[in-house]
Amino acid sequence: MKIDKEFLNKIYYNGDLNKKQLDILKIDFSSEKNYENEILGKEISKNDSNLLMLLRGINDLKSQEQIISNYHLVLEHNKIKANVYKNVNDNISISNNILKIYCDGACSGNPGNAGSGIAIYFDDKNPVLLYGDFIETGTNNIAELNALYKALQIANETNSNNTISIFTDSKYAIDCISTWAYSWKKNGWSKKGGEIKNLPLIIKSHELFEKLKSKVNLEYVKGHSGVEGNELADRMAINAIKQKSIEYKSFKYENIEEVLKIK
Repeated sequence: MKIDKEFLNKIYYNGDLNKKQLDILKIDFSSEKNYENEILGKEISKNDSNLLMLLRGINDLKSQEQIISNYHLVLEHNKIKANVYKNVNDNISISNNILKIYCDGACSGNPGNAGSGIAIYFDDKNPVLLYGDFIETGTNNIAELNALYKALQIANETNSNNTISIFTDSKYAIDCISTWAYSWKKNGWSKKGGEIKNLPLIIKSHELFEKLKSKVNLEYVKGHSGVEGNELADRMAINAIKQKSIEYKSFKYENIEEVLKIK
């Protein structure tokens, strides 16, 4: 169907559209809120039009993602095959042949704009590159922890019989979830001499690491030392800041050398 003004009024809420509605319509969320000229006349599928209406007035991003996941569940339950917008994480094919995951965080200013990046290596394919977890006012440590948590989530989604190596250039992130966390946990998630910064993120990362530690190795890699995976994850973290991407998105590329030129 083609979008007309009548349909546009059905998906607007207080004259605006939310993040996922704009993603479905392939419109940049960061652009000015004068969407009408871009939207009118666009061709969309019946299922995408249904999603646009279901998402109306939903401001919380997690709630938007849940609505989309639920819609796909309904289609699956009714054995309906359709080309429908998916959450980006659903579009990322998690292969059982994952061998290495590189993760990195970046922060402009520290504190300042922060983002995280991932490079996933398979046995015989070009790496899958992801960027996301943008925070308007974050730190290097938060960005590194976010990246490591995302890497653990990806490892958790594969049924690989291989041990998956996760590489990060943050000794802080590794120590937080695989060393210091044990003593902090014994002390009721506290430490002598002050607060544990980023504690909620550390707790959930540690819990996931505990679940996965028989199939995952956490390994330190020196940053900016020419290791391709680390360099690619770094560029993705920089791109997350540039794009202000809160959710993780897949970065499409043809040539790794072009990706490495991102600054």
